[in-house]
Amino acid sequence: MPVSACYYDSEDGLRLFYRYYGSEHPTLPVFCLPGITRNSRDFEDIADHLADRYPVICPDFRGRGFSERDPQWQNYQPMTYVKDVQRLMDELAIPRAAFIGTSLGGIVSTALVHLATERVAGVILNDIGPEIGAKGLERIKTYIGRVPPVKNWDEAIAQAQSLYGDAWPGLTDKQWQHLVRRSYRENEKGVPVLDMDPQIGEAARKVTTSLDDPWKIYEALENIPTMVVHGALSDILTDEIVEKMQKHKPDLQHVLVKNRGHVPLLDEPECVAAIDKFLEDLN
Repeated sequence: MPVSACYYDSEDGLRLFYRYYGSEHPTLPVFCLPGITRNSRDFEDIADHLADRYPVICPDFRGRGFSERDPQWQNYQPMTYVKDVQRLMDELAIPRAAFIGTSLGGIVSTALVHLATERVAGVILNDIGPEIGAKGLERIKTYIGRVPPVKNWDEAIAQAQSLYGDAWPGLTDKQWQHLVRRSYRENEKGVPVLDMDPQIGEAARKVTTSLDDPWKIYEALENIPTMVVHGALSDILTDEIVEKMQKHKPDLQHVLVKNRGHVPLLDEPECVAAIDKFLEDLN
């Protein structure tokens, strides 16, 4: 399926990147928003799967992938990304869309509903809720923006396995190689480096989200079709948080993904089937 590499300008003048999969369809566009250290390449498989039926737009948040890094690292927080997404929707003349949000991308999707409900037709939250498991939060804060440099792709794979091996057990060597190519990119010397601004880690540790009470924001989903994809091994989205989410929103759809922690890769058969059904129902 054809994919276009595109750019647009943020309100504060950064050059931001996005991928546009497929061609024009008379169906609801789908935005795929990545996790805090990740980028649009994480959605290659699911975007390619969906693109024969929907326009699929996958942005790199500022400071990640091919988007420019922000000299004001304090801007690396959810409200900034919400504004960037709205700007992209305006740029593409998309008044309303469905959203698949992985981790941080799910927080951004929910905040967008809270601020501009009319722009969101439905939300798929990939292993994220209004609360974040304390153990998982501390784990992420210890390494984000602080991982040591690597010398080659073998070291990059080993580094990724040390960070995410517990979340993605059973992956083949080929799968690990593929995943690492999504989060590292060669520098001018041909050495792989993490494809993100290290200052994102400082923002995660020091900057407040500028969001209201997260459960109040979650209430904005009351009349929005919502599905949560839940890694059974996740330390970010715990069983207790999911139960609380279901209590607040009884019609919440829930997909439990076995043998996955934070986050499911969205190529698992149960994820693909559930996403297909969710989007079909929206249309």
